[in-house]
Amino acid sequence: MTAEVRRAHAITARINRLGYDDADEVRALVSRLLGRTVDDSFFLLPPFFATGGSHTTIGRNVFVNQNCTFYDLGGLTIGDDVMIGPNVNLITSGHPIAPSERRSGVTASPIVIERNVGIAAGVTVIGGVTVGENSVIAAGSVVTRDVPPGSLVGGNPARVIRSIED
Repeated sequence: MTAEVRRAHAITARINRLGYDDADEVRALVSRLLGRTVDDSFFLLPPFFATGGSHTTIGRNVFVNQNCTFYDLGGLTIGDDVMIGPNVNLITSGHPIAPSERRSGVTASPIVIERNVGIAAGVTVIGGVTVGENSVIAAGSVVTRDVPPGSLVGGNPARVIRSIED
């Protein structure tokens, strides 16, 4: 795990030296981070932070705004047409809760973000969560449980506010 984190930090440091007009190079470096080519429609605005990459899958037409953090040890799947706002944290790993076990290891659970999801600024999504297709997560929310498809959720912990109609 330490080697993966070092590799990710080296690549993200290179990404974070790039600007808005360097989209092709950002895509190339993100592809290197993930170990697979991202689609030409993928767009990420640096800075960006990651502790891995090999457990992340990103679909087509995905937008990631500035200052996002992806911890993918538990697995991170981002579907097509997803928009991720600035300062979003997708955190699949953590530590045991019991004080005697806290430094003994890492816990990890996957995050799945389905197609056409919007994640607003300052959101944190915790491992073990699936965000359903066509949902929106309101700014500043902390998502600790699954989001039903076609829902607007918000708050801490995030709760369904209403259904989204097209």
